[in-house]
Amino acid sequence: MKKFFIYLILIVLLIQIIRPNKNRSETVSATAIVAPENIQIILDKSCNDCHSNNTNYEWYHNISPISWIVSLHVKDGKDHVNFDIWTSYNKDQKKHIIKDLKKSIETREMPLVGYLRVHPEAVISDEENQELLDWIATLKSE
Repeated sequence: MKKFFIYLILIVLLIQIIRPNKNRSETVSATAIVAPENIQIILDKSCNDCHSNNTNYEWYHNISPISWIVSLHVKDGKDHVNFDIWTSYNKDQKKHIIKDLKKSIETREMPLVGYLRVHPEAVISDEENQELLDWIATLKSE
């Protein structure tokens, strides 16, 4: 049993070598979505960690395999919509994204439950949810 724990500790230490790239941009994107201030506040607190080029990392995000999981979630989120490249999407992409955004907000699929467990400040109130839906209704796919 003692050897098992020694091997386990060695494995945990060795996997720390494998580090994913962090989702950090040093510049403000010229292709970012332009949102009213009240919407931008909601996006910043509840969406942009996974749907922009700037994730706010906590200390435990530096520990493998947690860092791998976070990296995969961010990649998946950006594959759905990256608010920092909004103006670079074509008309069809925007149309699809707007439809998905509306559905995700209406059904409260976003933010993910797992994200909210570790980021309770990201919970979207009923009022904020309605503000997002009203804003999404104004988005154009042009």
